[in-house]
Amino acid sequence: MKSTLYLLAFSCLALVSCEGILDKDPLGTLDAGSFFQTAADAESAINAAYEPLLFNNNNNNFYWAFGVVTSDEAIAGGDGSRAGIVELDFLTHTPRTQEFNDFWRVNYNGITQANTVLEKVPDIEMNEALKNRILGEAYFLRGYYYFLLSQVFGDVPLLLKITPPDELKVPKTPRSEIYAQIAADAEQAATRLPVQHSGANVGRATKGAAFALAAKAMMYAKNWEKALEFTGKVKSLGVYDLMPDYLDNFREGTQNNMESVWEIQHANLELGVGNFLNQWWRSKKVGGYGFAEPTQQFVDAFEQGDPRRKFTVAKNNEPYFDYVFKPSFSSTFYGIKKYLQDTASVSQPSDGGINYTAIRYAEVLLWEAEALAELGRVSEAQAPLEKVRARARAQADDPSTALPAITTTNKQEMIDAIRHERQVELGFEMHRFFDLVRWGIAGEKIPEFQSGKHEVFPIPQAEIDLNPLLVQNQGY
Repeated sequence: MKSTLYLLAFSCLALVSCEGILDKDPLGTLDAGSFFQTAADAESAINAAYEPLLFNNNNNNFYWAFGVVTSDEAIAGGDGSRAGIVELDFLTHTPRTQEFNDFWRVNYNGITQANTVLEKVPDIEMNEALKNRILGEAYFLRGYYYFLLSQVFGDVPLLLKITPPDELKVPKTPRSEIYAQIAADAEQAATRLPVQHSGANVGRATKGAAFALAAKAMMYAKNWEKALEFTGKVKSLGVYDLMPDYLDNFREGTQNNMESVWEIQHANLELGVGNFLNQWWRSKKVGGYGFAEPTQQFVDAFEQGDPRRKFTVAKNNEPYFDYVFKPSFSSTFYGIKKYLQDTASVSQPSDGGINYTAIRYAEVLLWEAEALAELGRVSEAQAPLEKVRARARAQADDPSTALPAITTTNKQEMIDAIRHERQVELGFEMHRFFDLVRWGIAGEKIPEFQSGKHEVFPIPQAEIDLNPLLVQNQGY
């Protein structure tokens, strides 16, 4: 996928100030007559729409803290320099917590960019196949940004066109309508996107990513039949499978593999836009910030012999990149291993080259299993669940005893088994808190969780101040 200084410079045109989305002219208003003239302009515009996805200090994208630190997976480590992460850990966050303001801003930047592409690119005289692909990417990215916003904040304003500042003061749209729009955008994207990309275009959205995004929206909407329909479409493409080696999903040299459905690209970018998780999560003792430290509760969730524990978490005297992990490396005595790299493989700790795979095929299989179980088709749910467990079992020290197949035909037992599998298969992949909420069991796992409040995070106060039609989420 192309990533040039031109891309980053162009993306700055779409940036919105930290005070909110309501006080800036939209990109299209500023540049319609001078920029959107050629195919190269269209490609630069869609490239810029990917930039808000990155985990780096350009974006201050702390989505991972919402999914990981608020959950039972980790606590906030570090030196307290990010006060908002500590607030998220103890669920004492408020509408003025900076991480929410940044997250709102960066995702609406992406939506503004996608809307601009969708409105301006159709009028450019250019190769129709390229135009169609670019529009497909814009539909996908708009849907993906709206999914993230609705996942974090619940109801949010739905903006589907370039909107002048004086028309941006709109109320929130119900989350159910947001999910429907995400699915609609994903289906529009799927009709335009290829099954796979090659060469410099690897990492762009694909047809499978679009179907998977629709499936995820339907899982959150608890529309199990539609979720199954979309997971079936992902599978029917015939290009996805589990990597035999689980760790190949988290190595720089084996990225964008057959298990990757939607992967945020951090490798091969310019200095300064790599994956900051490599520093944010690395222990303070070895050059990191230690902003997230695994809990005993998470470590205890792994069944005896499950090799994914040592692939996900380091404990005393185990390999930890260039080091041997010591209990003093973390206040919980454990360290995260996913998305971290040896020092020699990066130019600097804050420029990690490991991508974030937002949707792996393993998760698609677990969605399928979960939807089948929720529909009472428990026996059918066994197969996709077993496929995920079998891959892990094959890497165990003793595959003959590790991770026995789940053969229950009891609906609740199967649902519980699938939930457990998501926890250990997808640890630190930024799903856990949102899973606990959508399952309605967050209060059982997180002592500070208040039902009726903490299911969503607060709308940033800056946005409330700018838009009198925005109503703050309950409890904030």
